[in-house]
Amino acid sequence: MDDTYAPRPAGLAVGGAATLFARTMGYVAATTGLFALGAYLGRGFPALVAFGAYLVSFAALIAMHFAVRRSRPATVALLAAFGLLMGVAVAPTLVHYASTDPQALWQAAAATALFVTAFGAAGYATRRDLTALARICFWALVGLLLFGIVLIFVNIPNGALVYSVLGLVIFAGLIMVDFQRLRRSSDVASAPLLAAAIFLDILNVFLFFLRIFRGR
Repeated sequence: MDDTYAPRPAGLAVGGAATLFARTMGYVAATTGLFALGAYLGRGFPALVAFGAYLVSFAALIAMHFAVRRSRPATVALLAAFGLLMGVAVAPTLVHYASTDPQALWQAAAATALFVTAFGAAGYATRRDLTALARICFWALVGLLLFGIVLIFVNIPNGALVYSVLGLVIFAGLIMVDFQRLRRSSDVASAPLLAAAIFLDILNVFLFFLRIFRGR
């Protein structure tokens, strides 16, 4: 499903990559807006509803991979649903911080903007093939998930901080990989999937920073 590093078809020039970048970032902005709307609508929902929205949002994300080559409107609609449902899913977390430590929200948002801008620009500008880094980050992310499960049952000193810092390191690599895909590909049809990947990068970085600033 990932044709990131396939050779460009003849006739596609830099303009194609620029069009892909503009469209993808437009989708990212729209998805972020729908995420904010979902978080607002879901601010009073019980945790069970939030968890259900989380599961359905990832079902929408999986469905996007099947729809992307068949129907662009359907893919965009699934992306919109993904952003809205993810907002509902994260709403209880945001409400918790807003009521207990609102300063952490603004600090995390500012740090996320700087972090994504820096590593996104680095990934977009580098000419080095980051395919190997993508594989490393994938398996590192699997390891991080396992470490998170261990933290549920085992009390490790500063475990949450270590988890968050490791997460930021992994997503720094993933952000670079995803932004390099924007430069190397000219397939405009892949814009919704790239937007979903970048949105997830941003959201995870934001949540990691939230944990860090909470423990300041």
